[in-house]
Amino acid sequence: MGGGAIFEPMDTAPRIMLLLLLCSIRTGVYGQAIPSFQPLRFDEDYAGLNRDSTGGWYRRLKYTPLNADSSAWLSVGGEMRCQYFYFRNENWGNTAKDKDGYLFSRALLHADLHAGKYFRTFVQLQSSVAIGKNGDRSAVEKNPLDLHQVFCEGILPIGSQQKLLLRAGRQELLYGSQRLVAVRDGPNSRQAFDAVQVNYMTRNFRADAFVSCYVIPGKQIFDDVFSTDIKLWGLYSVANKVPILGNIDCYYLGLSRLAANFDDGKGTERRHSAGCRIWKKTGKWQYDIEGLYQWGRFGSKSITAWTISSNTFYQFGRTPFGPVVALKAELISGDRSPGDSHLNTFNPMFPRGGYLGLAALVGPSNLVDLHPSLTFTFSREINLYIDYAAFWRFSSHDGIYAPNMVLIYSGRGTSETFIGHQYASELAFNPNPFLYFRLEFTWFNTGAYLNAAGPGKDIIVTGITGQLKF
Repeated sequence: MGGGAIFEPMDTAPRIMLLLLLCSIRTGVYGQAIPSFQPLRFDEDYAGLNRDSTGGWYRRLKYTPLNADSSAWLSVGGEMRCQYFYFRNENWGNTAKDKDGYLFSRALLHADLHAGKYFRTFVQLQSSVAIGKNGDRSAVEKNPLDLHQVFCEGILPIGSQQKLLLRAGRQELLYGSQRLVAVRDGPNSRQAFDAVQVNYMTRNFRADAFVSCYVIPGKQIFDDVFSTDIKLWGLYSVANKVPILGNIDCYYLGLSRLAANFDDGKGTERRHSAGCRIWKKTGKWQYDIEGLYQWGRFGSKSITAWTISSNTFYQFGRTPFGPVVALKAELISGDRSPGDSHLNTFNPMFPRGGYLGLAALVGPSNLVDLHPSLTFTFSREINLYIDYAAFWRFSSHDGIYAPNMVLIYSGRGTSETFIGHQYASELAFNPNPFLYFRLEFTWFNTGAYLNAAGPGKDIIVTGITGQLKF
């Protein structure tokens, strides 16, 4: 395994911050409760800290007044994550053996400047480093230092409980369950878009309209580039507290790619997606049900694709360790007949990497999967997650894809459909809002399709993650 500092090329400031945070967490540095960290860090609102008179360096870091009446203020935050992974038979035996595993590290640092109630600027740097990994490392794994987000935002209040928000610049996008548009937090480098976004918000309703170009990540310093080769646009609405159903998402998303690659060929892709999601995350019974349909053109072919997903949870309240039983099942279309005038392969576009498991071995395309799981809560800080998944190809004429839609194996040459069994477990330790540790293990037992399409070796993945947010 290679050497080098985990947080190269960042300077010593993050390490000093780490030491200060660890000390402050032990002794307690803030009087008023700090708002929770959010998946999109720019969604955090620290304006309420202007009423906190206890002081303290951490409070000043999250809320620093810049003028006499505190109408302008600055908030600084970030994240540091270090991961170790060991793969046995990576890519089912198609990758060179790695005897001692590899390290991933990611550092994020942001500044959120508010100029009054209705305007702000958000800037975020990202550094992602991979150490000891065999082969050529992609920009998803190695992106030493870049401007990950920088945008301006204006808010127009149009009523006591309504407002209109305009955001323009480089930014992260996240919608729904992150099946289609995600921050891609699992992989080493998060993804971003150069976008213009208009949001309309009331107390129980939100509608976002946006147009964007995907930011192509580079492997050098400050070389992430704006590109019109991949475009994403859409309208996404969320209605909360709907009687009987709980919450409803309805959306349309458009995608354009100049160089798309499927088992059925290569070409320009212009795809439209329309879907609906019904979900509830409170009470003993919780659920997340989603269906969507895709249409458009792939070269000279017409696109017809779809997916249905169901994820149901039940929490036992008065039993030891408060177990949560869950069952997820999905049908995801694949191409029915290669070489014809139609493409039926579902495209998940920009999903979160670990949607089908922490190891993210198979992507959500041309798939049937059944996914029971158990979660045990030993204390407020410790949770154990146990998961089993079985995967089949939906169509025997299409291959299997990675989460980023790179073709792993073609569907040609075998009619076998069973991909394999996946057994996974995760032990998480969350001692406070700032720190998170995870130990994970995955065994993928290959099925008949993988044995016919490639070496077909079983995969074993072990991983350790440590993360600090501030």
